[in-house]
This record gives sequence, C-alpha cells and structure tokens, in this order.
Amino acid sequence: MPWLVPAIYAAASLVAFGAYALDKSAARRAARRTPESVLLLLGLAGGWPGALVAQRLLHHKTRKTRFQVVFWSTVVLNCGALWWWTSRR
Repeated sequence: MPWLVPAIYAAASLVAFGAYALDKSAARRAARRTPESVLLLLGLAGGWPGALVAQRLLHHKTRKTRFQVVFWSTVVLNCGALWWWTSRR
C-alpha cells in the first residue's frame, strides 16, 4: 500500500474529528449544526477512524440508531473499497 493512503486516512480523520467536535459544540450552544450527511461523507471519504474516536470521546451521535446504522454502513463500504483497491495491485 502506498504511503499516501494512510496519510489520506489520517488527514480525513483529523477533519472528521474536528467536524464532530464543532457539531457537538454547536449542539450545546443551540447554534447551527453540521448536517449529518456531511459527517457521514467525511467518514465515507476515509475519516471514519477519526469520526469513531470523536463519537466515543465526545459522546456524540452515539445514541442515534439510524445515524449509527448508516455510519457503520459507510465504514463497511470504505473498508470494502480499500480492500478491493489494494487487492488489485
């Protein structure tokens, strides 16, 4: 696997963690929130490890069953795509 792949996952994870943190902060202040679709897309784009850490550390989006089902579906899709891409090489 090229070194760029883990670097992309790390960068996407930092962005996803930041987005979850901003959304949690906005929720506490009753301010404008980050759409769930954006949070899910960040995870799908490789930021799911950071999103998962944010969910656990910030206790954010952990009780919304529908969100969790879609989130874990994006994790499976992302991992499947990564496996497919690396297995072709």
